[in-house]
Amino acid sequence: MGPLSGLKVIELQGIGPGPFCGMMLADMGAEVTRIDRSSSAGRAAGADVLARGRKSIAVDLKNPDGVATVLDLIAAADVLVEGFRPGVMERLGLGPDVCLERNPRLIYGRMTGWGQHGTIAHAAGHDINYISLTGALHAIGPKGGKPTPPLNLVGDFGGGGMLLAFGIVAALYERAQSGRGQVVDAAMTDGSALLMNGLYPGMQTGNWKSERGSNMLDGGAHFYGAYETKDGKFVSIGSIEPQFYSLLLDRLGVAGEQSLPKQMSRDDWPRLQEKFTAIFKTKTRDEWDAIMLGSDICYAPILSFAEAVSHPHNAARKTFVDVGGIRQAAPAPRFSRTSPVVPPPAAAPGQHSDEVLNAAGIDPARIAALKASGAVV
Repeated sequence: MGPLSGLKVIELQGIGPGPFCGMMLADMGAEVTRIDRSSSAGRAAGADVLARGRKSIAVDLKNPDGVATVLDLIAAADVLVEGFRPGVMERLGLGPDVCLERNPRLIYGRMTGWGQHGTIAHAAGHDINYISLTGALHAIGPKGGKPTPPLNLVGDFGGGGMLLAFGIVAALYERAQSGRGQVVDAAMTDGSALLMNGLYPGMQTGNWKSERGSNMLDGGAHFYGAYETKDGKFVSIGSIEPQFYSLLLDRLGVAGEQSLPKQMSRDDWPRLQEKFTAIFKTKTRDEWDAIMLGSDICYAPILSFAEAVSHPHNAARKTFVDVGGIRQAAPAPRFSRTSPVVPPPAAAPGQHSDEVLNAAGIDPARIAALKASGAVV
């Protein structure tokens, strides 16, 4: 089931964007086997949503027999996903040259923060650092305030794991033409920079101001932002187009005011923001929903996660599912013919070691020897 059904993926245990990429591939029907550390074997399955849909084999990568076993699995795989710092896989004996020699059709997916080369490629870092270097974080935050990290959505997941998943699928398409594998170097710096492409023209022409909270999409415009309601909750509006803005003014009860400045008069945005702030505080969020939701104003209530999972629209689309007792987002996007199934929860490290080795055609005597030596647990 799923458009990637039949695709075999080996994923080296990691955190953040690598597992997010593996989740996306598994969600789409790929058979993803996660290589967990042998030291983690025996632990109970966790509630890690990013690890859903995989089988797990626990391997000691410091043991030559463990490395040889991983190479055996790679030999029969379509894709390898790893998220170590540059040079680590090479030191383990699992670098691209070794793996592609063993399997010339392999798509070797590498996930890092800074990339495989560059002046700081080997330094440690996290999402916040990667989006700092590309200018993305500088653009996010309140006017007069400090930059505000957008969770770890821009670097880890959007500019990282999703970028790698796209790169892998692109490389698979190319392989269908050439018959050859290759390395995909996905860096969160590259990905977060790519996500900003829509804003770069304005930054260079002066239409987008460097000061945070001064632009149309960063909270500076009165017609694109969040407003508090009478009951202390919040709503969002995005009435950019003139016809949508006109409808917003009508529903706010100010459409007939002759002294109202023009929508795109930047100098008047702060004054209009104050006016809208006062108006939105006159009604509860539910009351504003009754007035605006479902119209062309471009309006939505700002929901907590608990509220979002039960909202009628999300319920109608089955946006959220329950897997192993954890409410989480369902696989996306949707397909008309090859719909993916709801994936199983995260496996315990080493839960499928025997199953994976047997499926790989490894001799039972060798499996027993690998387990006896601790190369596989």
